[in-house]
Amino acid sequence: MFIQQLYTSCLSEAAYYIESNGEAAVIDPLRDIETYINLAKERNASIKYIFETHFHADFVSGHLDLQKATGATIVFGPNTETRFRIHKAKDNEAFQLGDLSITALHTPGHTLESTCFLLKEANGDPYAIFTGDTLFVNEVGRPDLGTNESTMEELAGMLYDSLHEKIMSLPDHVIVYPAHGPGSSCGKNLGPGTSTTIGDQKKDNYALQSASKEEFVNAVTEGLKPPPKYFEVNARINKEGYESLSGIMEKALVKLDVLDVKQALKQGDKIILDTRHSDEFANGFIPGAISIGLNGRFAEWAGSLLPFDQQIILVTEEGQEKESVTRLTRVGFTEFAGYLDGGFDAWQNAGEQIDLLINVEADELAMDIPFDDNLIVLDVRRETEFGNAHVKDAVNLPLEEMTDPGSMSNIEETQNLYVHCASGYRSVIACSLLKRQGFHNIRNIVGGFNSINEEKRISIEKDDTVLN
Repeated sequence: MFIQQLYTSCLSEAAYYIESNGEAAVIDPLRDIETYINLAKERNASIKYIFETHFHADFVSGHLDLQKATGATIVFGPNTETRFRIHKAKDNEAFQLGDLSITALHTPGHTLESTCFLLKEANGDPYAIFTGDTLFVNEVGRPDLGTNESTMEELAGMLYDSLHEKIMSLPDHVIVYPAHGPGSSCGKNLGPGTSTTIGDQKKDNYALQSASKEEFVNAVTEGLKPPPKYFEVNARINKEGYESLSGIMEKALVKLDVLDVKQALKQGDKIILDTRHSDEFANGFIPGAISIGLNGRFAEWAGSLLPFDQQIILVTEEGQEKESVTRLTRVGFTEFAGYLDGGFDAWQNAGEQIDLLINVEADELAMDIPFDDNLIVLDVRRETEFGNAHVKDAVNLPLEEMTDPGSMSNIEETQNLYVHCASGYRSVIACSLLKRQGFHNIRNIVGGFNSINEEKRISIEKDDTVLN
């Protein structure tokens, strides 16, 4: 038996490669499939099955490209309807993989078709369960991503039944391999680590402590924030099918010179996406460009902030063009006009107009607050982060809401905006969006709230209680 978890940190996503006697299976593959194909080739194995735990909403799966490349059978659980050929497993149907077997356990709740896959050893003993978005480390899947056929409360009730009837009855030693780890938006607050055991979850998972179904439904639905905007797009793509990754790469990796980019910008229907490190972006960028650096949760923020129907022109660090495209396709982007050959340096060396961000330290904010009546501290962290502690009199505009119509309507041109997030990554994205909307009296606070909180001259409050 060979099992390898293939974890992608920027999406908090875990795919799995399982092998026995030269036969392999891949569970919940990402859009870019080379890793799985190369691993099977290195181990002289052939990929027999592609198991999908559900229609993923937070990334585009690689099931179709992997099936085309290997001839493997795509397996979904019951209640699955697609526009492409699959094997629709029956509840408790077993699939032989070398000396091992993998049993489909239909576990509706996160979605109607959600299915876990139980791996059994040659002697039939349960060894591990691949839970998709049904069960995470110290969390369960969110029950609000279903269809119009079921309410959030109805799905939460199904999830309770699935957990108690199909999963909690397994032996305590069974390893739990979920589809996501910390930071994922597929649950409210995923715990640390990317694997656990049934026994540990019985002890540590708050959702499994509920005495009744009603308590469980209340626990998992209370405080549930709206899902990221791209979730609906990705779920539809995974259900209906998609263009091959190689086809997208052909049009995305087209070299554009400075003149090409200038002409494209005149048309007004293109987006310039700058994927360089946020520090590099701050030092200089093409006017109107949006910064989303590869060094952070790149794909997640791109999916949350960028439209899917406009062509993207990429500005990247040299050699990062393909990586930028790959990560964008993972969350469903297909419209590309190409990339600026030579990157930002080519633009600057051509003598074209540039823009930049003004970075300030927390101590400069402390000095400016008492003397600037037009100073506004703009906190772009999430509401929960803001609620935990924030600068006194700060305005909270979460980054994920900044592309909503009217979200910036209360910002005045005369205001001097000091923008921050937790550490600095999101605030640079926010500043680029503000610049794009014509606001230029902007300061980006280096180090974000982490640095601000160490500056004793700045008043910090929580629930109207001043802490500093």
